[in-house]
Amino acid sequence: MIQVIFPLITALALSAIAAFYSVIGLAQIFPGSFWPIIIMGAVLEIAKLVTVSWVYNNWHTTAKIMKYYFSAAVVLLMIITSMGIFGYLSKAHLESNVTLGANSVQLRTIEAQEKIAKDRLDYLLKQASDPEKTSARVDRDIRAAQAELKKLSQEKLPLMAEENKLAAEIGPIKYIAEMFYDKEDPSFIDKAVRAVIITIIIVFDPLAILLLIAAQESYRRHIGKDKSILDEKLDNQPENDVPFKSYLETTSNEIIPKDKITRLDGGSF
Repeated sequence: MIQVIFPLITALALSAIAAFYSVIGLAQIFPGSFWPIIIMGAVLEIAKLVTVSWVYNNWHTTAKIMKYYFSAAVVLLMIITSMGIFGYLSKAHLESNVTLGANSVQLRTIEAQEKIAKDRLDYLLKQASDPEKTSARVDRDIRAAQAELKKLSQEKLPLMAEENKLAAEIGPIKYIAEMFYDKEDPSFIDKAVRAVIITIIIVFDPLAILLLIAAQESYRRHIGKDKSILDEKLDNQPENDVPFKSYLETTSNEIIPKDKITRLDGGSF
């Protein structure tokens, strides 16, 4: 029985997670109709599992056109589920990329301002070293440039810390990407993420469907095994032992014969 329960629980768990990712992902693909898409996706996921179970249990008795349509519908529903999962996971990756990109843009802007301030400070220091060009104004400009560089450095530190944190978050996928793609390609991380998501999709919903079918197949075998054991026990029963069913068939329908029943006046029927 454990071979029935474990595949069934695993199939339902995988289906529930796949349904959650799929429904949320589809709603993100069509954000203009969030709740209608949520309801539609949830009902389609339930319909998919019910259809798989029904077709499997009625494959030899149902009409061919129904078998073919139900099978095609299940495949299309699995594709829709995969699309939803892909949308959900890719959105999570894009959100991290947006944060990383915005942080990188701010960091590059500050670095550009810092370079301009350094060049200006170098120019002012050269002027200050020339006795003919030095003046109080040059000294003020030097102090202003130094203060600007200090301010830019203070603004740069938290951005650099955030940059390192975000780089650590994408570190695992970056190492995977470097194994299969050229680091010089600016989109090599996106390609790796896309490949990982597709791999997850291949073993996600199809595995849930196959585990559901496997659980029902195991249940059939379990029921058949119990029936064969019962038949074997009945076949091996000694001849002097009368089965309960045979006993009922050979006994009269009357529990107490009428001639044994005494009436209230002392007579008999």
